[in-house]
Amino acid sequence: MLDKAEVRLAVDIGGTFTDIVLDVGERRRTRKVLTTPTRPEQAVLDGVRLILSDAKAHISDIDVFIHGTTLATNAIIERRGARTALIATEGFRDVLDIGTESRYDQYDLSIDKPKPLVPRSLRFTVPERIDSHGAVRLPLDEAAVRALPPKLRAANVQAVAFAFLHSYANPDHERRAGAILQAEMPELSITLSCEVCPEIREYERTSTAVANAYVQPLMDSYLARMEQALRIEQFRGAIYLVTSGGGVTSIATARRFPVRLVESGPAGGAIFAAQIAARLGENKVLSFDMGGTTAKICLIEDYEPESSRVFEVDRAARFLKGSGLPVRIPVIEMVEIGAGGGSIAHIDALKRVTVGPESTSSEPGPACYGRGGERPAVTDADVALGMIDPDAFAGGTITLDSELSKRALLRDVGEPLGLSAETAAYAVHEVVCENMASAARVHAVERGAVVGQHTLIAFGGAAPLHAARVAEKIGVNRVIVPSNAGVGSAVGFLAAPIAYELVRSRHVRLDAFDVGAVSELLQEMATEARALVEPGAAGAPVRERRAAFMRYVGQGHEINVELPNRPLTAADLPALRQSFETDYSALFERPIPGAAIEVLSWSVLATTDARKPPRVTDVTRQPAGKATGSRKFFDGRAGKVVEIPLFRREQMAPGAVIAGPAVIAEDETSTFISNSFDAYIDAAGSIVMERKAA
Repeated sequence: MLDKAEVRLAVDIGGTFTDIVLDVGERRRTRKVLTTPTRPEQAVLDGVRLILSDAKAHISDIDVFIHGTTLATNAIIERRGARTALIATEGFRDVLDIGTESRYDQYDLSIDKPKPLVPRSLRFTVPERIDSHGAVRLPLDEAAVRALPPKLRAANVQAVAFAFLHSYANPDHERRAGAILQAEMPELSITLSCEVCPEIREYERTSTAVANAYVQPLMDSYLARMEQALRIEQFRGAIYLVTSGGGVTSIATARRFPVRLVESGPAGGAIFAAQIAARLGENKVLSFDMGGTTAKICLIEDYEPESSRVFEVDRAARFLKGSGLPVRIPVIEMVEIGAGGGSIAHIDALKRVTVGPESTSSEPGPACYGRGGERPAVTDADVALGMIDPDAFAGGTITLDSELSKRALLRDVGEPLGLSAETAAYAVHEVVCENMASAARVHAVERGAVVGQHTLIAFGGAAPLHAARVAEKIGVNRVIVPSNAGVGSAVGFLAAPIAYELVRSRHVRLDAFDVGAVSELLQEMATEARALVEPGAAGAPVRERRAAFMRYVGQGHEINVELPNRPLTAADLPALRQSFETDYSALFERPIPGAAIEVLSWSVLATTDARKPPRVTDVTRQPAGKATGSRKFFDGRAGKVVEIPLFRREQMAPGAVIAGPAVIAEDETSTFISNSFDAYIDAAGSIVMERKAA
C-alpha cells in the first residue's frame, strides 16, 4: 500500500510496444512490453502488473488511469472494423465515391484512391429532405426505414451510419430514423452524423460518421473488456481516454465516439514535446516521435502544437492531401509515415533500397527478436551498425540476436546489391532517415515554417538513435532527447487536460448577424461540452475557449478566430471583423477591403488547465569524465568499424559534456550522438545535442 501521494498510470498501445508510466507523487517509473495484437488489453495488464510490482503497489492504489491507443487508426488502415452500412438521403447513395470531385494528383491518370469503408452494396437511401436552413422539404418516410432491417440482417451488418442531407442544420430526421432502427435491431451499433460531426460539407461529415460506425463495435468491445479486467483486478479509480485533439475524455464518451481516438497516441507525443519545450523555453520546436511502427512529426510554436479540424486516415500517397479518408474531428496537426523500428527494408524493382511502410509489428517482430521474423527491419539495421546493445534492449527484457539481423540484411538487401551486411545496414539507416527528413521538410513548408529554425525534440523508442542524422539532413542545429524519451507519448498523457470540443455549423454573415441566436447557440454548446468535462474535473476549474470559423463570402476555407467567453453583442462585430482581417493578413499578406465576411461554423472547447512544468535553469558544463565502456560502430561514411565511447544516462550528472561520436544508453532507448554534434546533460536531465562549429 502506497502513501497518500496521488498515483497516476498512463498506458500507450503502439503497433509494436505498449508503454506504461506510473507516477507516484514526484516519483516516476516506466515499462515497455510487446503489444499483443489479438487482445491488446493483455499487454496492458501484463505491463501494469510489472510496473506495480516495481513500485511494490497494488492496482487499487491507482487514482487515475489514462489510456491512449492507435487501435482505431489501425482498424481503419487494415480494414478490420465492423461490417458497416450507410443510410443516406434518397439520391445521395454515392457521396463516398464522389467525394469532393478533386484529384490529389492532377496529372496521374491511374491514381489509387482509398477504398471506402462501406461498399456500394451496403449503402441504402430513404426518402426525406431538409434544406440548408433546417426547414423540412420532404418528411421522413418512416416506412422506408422500417423496411431496412431484413436487408441489414441478410447482409450481416453490425454497424450503421446515418448521414442525411443538412442534418447539421436540423437533426430531427436522423434522430427519428436512428430510434426506429434501434428499436427494430437493438444489437446494432448506430452512429448519427448530426452527433459525431454536426458540420457542413457532406462528404467529410459522411466519411466521419462511417469511420465512427466502422470502429465502434471493435473499440466498444475492447474498452468494455479493459474496464472489466481492471475492475476485476480491484481498480477503483477513474479511467480516461486520450483524444486526437490532445485532451482526455471519459470512457463512456470514448465508447460513443471512438473516431475521436484516432491518433490519440501520437497526440500524447505532441503534448510531451510541448511540455519539454515549455520547460526549456524553446518556442520553436519540431517534435520527432519514432516508435516501432511509424514516425510522427509535429510543429510546436509558443509551446502549443499546431491543430486542425480534419485528419486523413490511410493516405494512398504519403504526403499528398486528399489521398486519404477524411475524418472531421479536432486533431493535433502532424505528418505520420511508415518509418519505425519495425519498418521492413527491401529492394524495389529499380534496385533501390526501400523502407516501409509495411511493418513487422510485434508479431513476429524484426529478425533480431528471434520470434520467427525473417525480413530485415530498421531495428535490425541499428543492431548491425552497433547502435543497439543486443543484451540490454528494452531494459534487458528482450535479448536480440545480431547474427539474425546481419543474415536478414545480407539476404534481402546486401546480396542483391553486392554489399556487406554492415553496408546494407548503413543503407537502410540512411534511407529511413531521409524519409523522415523529407516528411519534416514537407510538413514545415505546408505550415509556412523554416524547418532549420526549429529545435528537434526526439522521443519514442527509436527516435534518439536517428535524431542526429535527421537533424543533419534538415539543417537543425539543436536536438533534445528528454528524460523518459522511450515512453514519451505515455508521459504526455499524464499532462493532458480533461477536455472536449464541440463544433457546429450555422451560417451567419457579419452584415446580417443575429447576436441573440448566435449567443444562444454558443451557450447551448458550452453547456453540452461542460457536461462532458466537469464530472471528471473533480472540482478543478473548467474554462472555455470559443471560436468562429470565418471566411470572405465565396471562399472555400475558413480561419479560426477566437471569441469572447460571454454572450456576444452588436458592439463585438467591428472587433470580430478586425480579428479576422488581422489573421487573414498574417496568412495571405493583406485583407480584402470592404469584402463581405461570413461564419460557417462555431466551436466551444471546455477544458481543465494542462499541467505546466517548471522552467529549468542553466547548468555549469564540464567534461563527463570516463566512459562506462565502448561500442563497436560501423561508420558508413568512413566504410569501417570504429570504437566509440558508451555512457549510461543515469550515471551522468547535469552539466556533463560529451563529444560526438558517442552512445548514451538507458533502459528505454539509446541516443546516438553523431560526429557533427557535442552533447551535454541539462538541469532537467535532457540530452542536448548542439552542432559543432564548422
